[in-house]
Amino acid sequence: MGFEGILTALITPFDGDQLDLGALRRLVTRQIDEGVHGLVACGTTGETPTLTDAEFDQVVAATVEIAAGRVPVLAGTGGSDTRRTIERTRRARELGADAALVVTPYYNKPQQEGLFLHFQAVALHGGLPVMLYNVPGRTGVSLAPTTTARLASLAGIVAVKEASGSIAAVRDIVAATPADFGVLSGDDGMALASWAVGARGVVTVAGNVACRPMVAMWEAWRAGRVQEAAAIDRRLAPLYAALFVETSPAPVKAAAAMLGICGQDVRLPLVAASASTREAVRAALAAADLL
Repeated sequence: MGFEGILTALITPFDGDQLDLGALRRLVTRQIDEGVHGLVACGTTGETPTLTDAEFDQVVAATVEIAAGRVPVLAGTGGSDTRRTIERTRRARELGADAALVVTPYYNKPQQEGLFLHFQAVALHGGLPVMLYNVPGRTGVSLAPTTTARLASLAGIVAVKEASGSIAAVRDIVAATPADFGVLSGDDGMALASWAVGARGVVTVAGNVACRPMVAMWEAWRAGRVQEAAAIDRRLAPLYAALFVETSPAPVKAAAAMLGICGQDVRLPLVAASASTREAVRAALAAADLL
């Protein structure tokens, strides 16, 4: 299974503290209508650490139902316990997900060999193709490019979302992995630069509110219209920045509320975006011609 293009890391809409499945279904429909190439449910942007098992099931099932096979659906199944990660990956398969996005175990900070064995076990026993997820700013541990290259040789490990903030890491991973291994940027602001060194797409936060222009940027890049892709990237750059002024997904949920997609509610320990962040988000949406 290959992944490329624009894959949106979906927010999980809440109404107060309750899941808003109606808003989620509308969000997924909007994504597909705007040409998204894949969807990630229950990733970091989906506030997965605050979801109960039942809510995880509801979010994945609703995303799979609305996608209806038109685009692949990945479910974020990673955690700090290998056995629990395998169990959740198996559950995602039962719910109809096409693949699992598996983050490096956080807080316990495993060594590189531990990371290798963790992902190997999930690939062997989880029942779904695995996209690795390296985001040291969230987890406190970084998956080295050499370890990613080792993992890429294993059956069932098909891609990586590389969110280390390093173009050099993206370049080194592309150079060291098979041609059919999907390397995707995990940073919106580095997506175009990552494509220039061989990445095949981006797992995006901004795509929740700017899917259409991001798809246009990817399609321009793929067609060799580099200046057009760069112009879109420059237009979206203030939005990329505004969506991370505070901890994500508070700013992107504020943006989604401004566009009438869903409410801005997040769950504790996160809080809704501040007034100053909302103003920055509003200005960025306007600059991107999205408001």
